[in-house]
Amino acid sequence: MTQTLDNLPVSESSEDLKKRPIRSFVIRAGRMTEGQQRGLEQGWPRFGLELESGPLNFEQTFGRQAPRTFEIGFGMGHSTLEMAAAAPDIDFIGVEVHKPGVGALLNGALTQGLTNLRVYSCDALDVLRQCVADASLDRVLLFFPDPWHKSRHHKRRIVQPAFAELVRQKLKPGGVLHMATDWEPYAEYMLEVMSVAPGYRNLAEDGRYVPRPEERPVTKFERRGERLGHGVWDLKFQRCA
Repeated sequence: MTQTLDNLPVSESSEDLKKRPIRSFVIRAGRMTEGQQRGLEQGWPRFGLELESGPLNFEQTFGRQAPRTFEIGFGMGHSTLEMAAAAPDIDFIGVEVHKPGVGALLNGALTQGLTNLRVYSCDALDVLRQCVADASLDRVLLFFPDPWHKSRHHKRRIVQPAFAELVRQKLKPGGVLHMATDWEPYAEYMLEVMSVAPGYRNLAEDGRYVPRPEERPVTKFERRGERLGHGVWDLKFQRCA
């Protein structure tokens, strides 16, 4: 999440603002609970990764060779913790800019004694570009990204042709990009972008959406949405060899 224009330092010129990349998120302030603060203080030295450290050596970082899942924007980390706990044979790299969410995930990892989880707190696209080797990921997860409802904000949506190409480069042949959204117009938009993205195959039998995969945890927001009659759409696109 980035600063809004209202929060930018006044010393920046209009020319500097024009050079700023369009981000798919906005940084929002949030209070830290004691548990979240504990997660940052005690968990970051064990699980935290820095963008400035450059290319990531997965075997050295995790101390083993294992399938790798990269999650973009894990929110408060509930689903990430559940997935990591349920699949100890898989290594998870989560990226989130919201500090309370990072703290919550780290606190959960400490509490549950997880060892197959590492965390970045920065822009996930920067991590993919600067730290992740090509053809090194088995899965990329993008669950419930901001849909940016208004037409004038669609340029901020993370799912764009350039995003599809970047993820394709980082996936192994046969690797899967799994996306989910509770906003049907965004699901349709995702499907439109991914259906014409080179080097992918839609894993849905009907060429549209897959049934909710068992490995994706159901969030409390999803349960609430179901009670209100809202739907959730899952998309899985596999990198072609």
